[in-house]
Amino acid sequence: MKVQNAIVKNFTTPLLFTPGPTPSPEPLRVAMAEPTLHHRTKEFESIFMQVRESLLNMLQMTEVLMLASSGTGAMEACISNFSRKKILTINSGKFGQRFGAIGRALQREVVEISNEWDTPVSIEEVVQHMQNHKDIECVCLQICESAGGLAHPYKEVFAFIKENYPHVFTIADGITAIGVEEIDITYIDALIGGSQKAFMLPPGLAIIGLSDVAVDFIESNSSGYYFNLARELKNQRNNTTAYTAPTSIIIGLKAYFDRLHSQKLTMQDVYCYTATIANAVSEAMQALTLKIYPKVPSKSMTVIESPLAKDIISMLKEQYNINVANGQDHLKNKIFRINQMGYIPLHEMAFVLNAIELSLHALNIRKFDSIANRVFYEAVRA
Repeated sequence: MKVQNAIVKNFTTPLLFTPGPTPSPEPLRVAMAEPTLHHRTKEFESIFMQVRESLLNMLQMTEVLMLASSGTGAMEACISNFSRKKILTINSGKFGQRFGAIGRALQREVVEISNEWDTPVSIEEVVQHMQNHKDIECVCLQICESAGGLAHPYKEVFAFIKENYPHVFTIADGITAIGVEEIDITYIDALIGGSQKAFMLPPGLAIIGLSDVAVDFIESNSSGYYFNLARELKNQRNNTTAYTAPTSIIIGLKAYFDRLHSQKLTMQDVYCYTATIANAVSEAMQALTLKIYPKVPSKSMTVIESPLAKDIISMLKEQYNINVANGQDHLKNKIFRINQMGYIPLHEMAFVLNAIELSLHALNIRKFDSIANRVFYEAVRA
């Protein structure tokens, strides 16, 4: 076993199956390895314009902004620009929790709906809190809460908000949803994305899609300095940025869209492929009698609850050079998370599933019989 582990570590390529950062395919890496462009040149402005157009077409929102930031920076930018006093946040995990922490850091009063990390928010909870706090200025919600792989009913929540409180801004964290599934933007004012998830790029570029209502508001009410969205919007409409742009990542994002175009693929093709992978992985895990953690799973990842999570994670890393994500906070060593965002070759996903089944065999949980791969490929072909 010691020799096997040494061979795996030294002669195989690590497989990154964490729900962000995700592995970056070679065409994107090659594009980003080109000589650096200055962000105030005509050459880069042309690239910026093309990426802006691609994002607008993808998100179908009135405007789009790109920020040199992680997704957390975009979360702060939205709370800073769309609220002054009071916000409602949904805490069903680490990132819903983060919306609240940002609000408090900005001296906003935070009204929080808190659930266990496997439980989506209910409309009834939102109705009650809105009735009790009529001065809420914006509602912040994850489309996918990646701490537990949970899908929230964002369409229903935001529809209720806009139909009953049209002055309230709706902020959707789509960081692990954009590029994974088609997002209904009908009732969304600000849609947040990040480069290191389904776009398969390094961290460092945040994206914010804006509704017409949001654009009208920030043009006369924006605040802050670095995250002043009105200033950014004015610049980005002219294909530049207020401050230094993450040029290499934006070039990588252009390569992402160019690759889709050259292969004659649409975003609908991407969404369909991801949904197929997600369904097949879920069926394979259940065939191994493993428990899916969230009550309503997202398509971006499969999250497994197991008392042996720590051992499985370790075995995948040491014996098969596969990196999956552990749980966070109280879920550490209780769950493991398998990425499904971006382009994942079928044979790589099959290898991961096979390694999980072999790990269960080694841990004396069940006898290996290749059922995970059989079920996976049957589901893919269905």
